[in-house]
Amino acid sequence: MDFTNNHNPEPLMFDFDDIAPMGHEDPTFEAKAYLELAKSEIDYAFQPIVDINNGTVFGYEALLRGHEKLGVSSIFEVFDRAEELKILHRFDMMMRSLAITKYAALPRSSRTKLFYNLDNRIIASPDYFRGGTKALLREVGLPPSALCLEISERHEVSMKQAAQNLALYYDEDYSTAIDDFGAGYSGLKLLHEHHPDFIKIDRSFISGIEKDKKCKLMVATIVDLAHVLGIFVIAEGVETEAELVICKEIGCDLVQGYYVERPQTEIGSLKLQYTSLVHVGRRKSQEKDHDTQIIYEQIEYRPPLKVTDTMDTVFEAFRRNKEMTFFPVVDESGSPLGIIREHMLKEYAYSPFGKDLIANRGTGLTLRKFISPCPMADVQSGTQTILENFSLSESPDGIILVKEFSYLGFLSAGSLLRVINEKNLAQARDSSPLTKLPGNSSIANFVTQACSDKNSQSVLIYLDLDNFKAFNDAYGFRQGDRAIMLFAELMRKKFERDDVFLGHVGGDDFFIGAEQSYTGDVDREVADLLANFARDVESFYDAEAREQGFLEGKDRHGEVRRFPLMSCSAAVVHLTAGREENTPSFENLDVVLAKLKKEAKGNDSHIAFYRF
Repeated sequence: MDFTNNHNPEPLMFDFDDIAPMGHEDPTFEAKAYLELAKSEIDYAFQPIVDINNGTVFGYEALLRGHEKLGVSSIFEVFDRAEELKILHRFDMMMRSLAITKYAALPRSSRTKLFYNLDNRIIASPDYFRGGTKALLREVGLPPSALCLEISERHEVSMKQAAQNLALYYDEDYSTAIDDFGAGYSGLKLLHEHHPDFIKIDRSFISGIEKDKKCKLMVATIVDLAHVLGIFVIAEGVETEAELVICKEIGCDLVQGYYVERPQTEIGSLKLQYTSLVHVGRRKSQEKDHDTQIIYEQIEYRPPLKVTDTMDTVFEAFRRNKEMTFFPVVDESGSPLGIIREHMLKEYAYSPFGKDLIANRGTGLTLRKFISPCPMADVQSGTQTILENFSLSESPDGIILVKEFSYLGFLSAGSLLRVINEKNLAQARDSSPLTKLPGNSSIANFVTQACSDKNSQSVLIYLDLDNFKAFNDAYGFRQGDRAIMLFAELMRKKFERDDVFLGHVGGDDFFIGAEQSYTGDVDREVADLLANFARDVESFYDAEAREQGFLEGKDRHGEVRRFPLMSCSAAVVHLTAGREENTPSFENLDVVLAKLKKEAKGNDSHIAFYRF
């Protein structure tokens, strides 16, 4: 039978009757008509699934289109109808063939993954048999690891059946994902007893997550749990920048949704990179970039075994590397699956015929059977995330590090301790000993990246305490330090949140940097901060100075004059998104700031603004 599709001129690499085992019943006339109609009307759109940190496409989800032409109101009803006609597997194989054939025409299809939604009732279908998918993949030159089968929680099946589904696809070397995680029946139990490669957080948890603290906590907990188990997390249905910021903040690995790209039936319009994602949550990225340098210095490269390696190869690897008690295991694309421990093989290695038994492929004892979960983290996820993943795990070995989802190396417990020590030393060197706020190195990094990123808006605020020297001369350094710490504390109370950077330039100079995702009224809140400081610092003066409203003291030229009570001035620089040639650099920003500071100290509001 020629399965040419109207939307895809290439013949589908599938004929169910050719590959089905003997004894399968022919479909009824009604079922055949349904198959013919679907063959001519159904198409697939592809929606990118993207690395949340660098915007690189990791894979594409195949999303069915044209269901309304089959006389049904939803995509779910398409498969419900096939089940009623007792051709669920036959129908799904035809759809799978269409998706795989179209996916294979994409650039870099061999280096990305196809995410395909699999009805979890399929194994119970009377027309079910094994082996057809591998034949389809071979026809288009793709390995099994290029296909990720999404198991939906939307249909209530027994735990036993769901477990059988995952175990079956695991043995066939396909990647697996639990779709709509949290919206169905048995997600946590499947996560505990089995080992999917991915979980996709249901859209209902992602929608408005930036406004819902309870939802944010729940998703963050799921992400942490998944990473401890060595499972990657996909945030599904992300539609706004605010949602993306939170998903990135809580550690989701991949993102999918309208904010990145809508599903496309024309595969030529799909991109391989979405660079706009890189700049979202910029300050967090800066901190993690610094951590990455420290982490790279401690990575141990342990050569991984491939999941397709024979057991003879595994035994030989341990024989040649007697100091190794485990090896990482990767799939054909280089993505880590876990580790294999030497002690798991001892039962076979030390029994009379054990080694021969395990090396015999006919027994079904492949390397995959001996893989143990191991916590994983992206090398750019930051030391705190890596440490949390390790500390929550029962694995004493360490943690696997990945870069763009490919195996990079390993951090042992000892290496982790060295990473933490180096990070603490680096923070101590840069932070102010008085206020504990980041110092000039961190401030320079923030300003440099803010100035260079013309596509994102941000606000740079430089603050200087007025008449501080006169106060310090009159009351001493200890009281001067109290005034500085008071301002730092007021600044924290007003602005300490994830999308605002606070720094201490030194002495009585401070810095605030607000990122694009900041939703507050920065100008008003700076004015409030200045007013709060002027009010609170008044109590640091004696009664006479408070009553007079000034101090008498010598200026820099040695002349006696009156100095008003302390206040603060702010130079506020707005960097607008899409700015062109007049954007500042870190070096020439000083000229603008000098003018703004002079203007701020000379007006009643003590604030001056400039917009690039």
